[in-house]
Amino acid sequence: MLNENFLLVAALLLFVAVLAGKAAYRLGAPALLLFLSVGMLFGHYDWVSVDSPAAVEFAEFIGMIALCIILFSGGMDTKFADIRPIMAPGIVMATLGVVLTAVIVGSFIYFAAPYLGFTLPFPIALLLAATMSSTDSASVFSILRTKKQGLRQNLRPLLELESGSNDPMAYILTVMLVGIATGSDGLNWANAVGTFVVQMVVGAALGYGFGRATVWIMNRINIRSNPSLYSVLLLASAFFTYSFTTIAYGNGYLAVYIAGLVVGNFRIVFRNMLSTFFDSFTLLLQIILFLLLGLMVNIDELMQPNVYLMALAIGAFMIIVARPISTLICMAPFRQFSKRARVYASWVGLRGAVPIIFALYTVTHGVEGSDYIFNVVFLVTIISLLVQGTTVSSMANWLKLSYAEPQRTFKLTVPDHIRSDFSEIEVNEALLKKGDTLKDIRLPGHTLVVMVYRNEKYFVPKGLTQLLVGDKLLVVSDNNDELLQKIKDMGIENVMKV
Repeated sequence: MLNENFLLVAALLLFVAVLAGKAAYRLGAPALLLFLSVGMLFGHYDWVSVDSPAAVEFAEFIGMIALCIILFSGGMDTKFADIRPIMAPGIVMATLGVVLTAVIVGSFIYFAAPYLGFTLPFPIALLLAATMSSTDSASVFSILRTKKQGLRQNLRPLLELESGSNDPMAYILTVMLVGIATGSDGLNWANAVGTFVVQMVVGAALGYGFGRATVWIMNRINIRSNPSLYSVLLLASAFFTYSFTTIAYGNGYLAVYIAGLVVGNFRIVFRNMLSTFFDSFTLLLQIILFLLLGLMVNIDELMQPNVYLMALAIGAFMIIVARPISTLICMAPFRQFSKRARVYASWVGLRGAVPIIFALYTVTHGVEGSDYIFNVVFLVTIISLLVQGTTVSSMANWLKLSYAEPQRTFKLTVPDHIRSDFSEIEVNEALLKKGDTLKDIRLPGHTLVVMVYRNEKYFVPKGLTQLLVGDKLLVVSDNNDELLQKIKDMGIENVMKV
């Protein structure tokens, strides 16, 4: 019964999960791993019970909602300027890479199963592999951000684009293979390709269309008397995009990601408020989803030899063989990446909550051996998080691909209707060649230095203010591109957009 006792337990779970998340950042481990662990702990000791068909359907429903918001929010946070240089390799890894991973791992499962004392039909082996074919790099970047690590050679936007856009491909493969395995709707290998093409084309077209429509509506509807309603409107738009696209036989997850991408790269009102709302809501849904998935796991079933041995074999094969092969094949045509960058990209192939959600899909649709698929996928995810998730930072250091990200001194929230750009500049000797006062610095027109940070103090400068090496300047300009070019010509490297 949903009453105050339910709310009490839910609040306790969320509180423990928050503490687990804080511990994860300190330990350098993906927060997802500890969220799952908390759920498993509560479920194992029967503190919370979700062992019922209704609970499975509820978890799948929550997974659908969470995935919609996660993809939409991920699209909003992705900038065209960042992904434009790596658009082609990112799309190849998110599509061809998923297919290659599924085929390679599925073939391995098919041939390895007899050595563990049982056999799996090839469609089931391929289905098991398809559920695990997408990556979850979000955990990686939460670790890197905590450690203030950046990645060279555009690896961060590459892996973010891959992880944000490969879930739709994995979902399509999973749905098609579930249909083939169950014989539903007459789906077979012959029309599977046609279904895939239709879903991708319709999903991409509707996602872009609904994204542009959302931007138009957000900027023209007048509800400024209650700005919080803009968050509700954007949330409704995300759900509408997913559901309408799905009804129209398109891929809803692809559509919602593209819609978020469009919204994030056009000017909309109250952007900062909306970003804060979606960041918080996404985190809440992630915690709820991971806890729920952890609650659904039966640890005794995970410890069955045919489960953990298969999971160990698949986990090791994916990390050592399948992911490197698929990544290297996808990145082969693109010469801008060094060998070290390719090695790192092949290592950062974490499995997260999405594979577990897809495994739940097999349970709710009555696929033969679905309980076995769910347990194996869950254990493979844990293995991936333990092995890859805890080593992403040290691997980046070992391959000499990481650098210390500069931290902003001026943390401003600039309203979207202000057309001027704010930048942070660190004073060096090159800037002071022609004089050490503010008036000696020849900045472009329509550019002002509005604040200086020195010795942990902020002050407003004047023309005769003497500048020192190491000072941080807050600069506002109506032409930021001209400013950045001028600063570059002056030999200044430490420039950040506020």
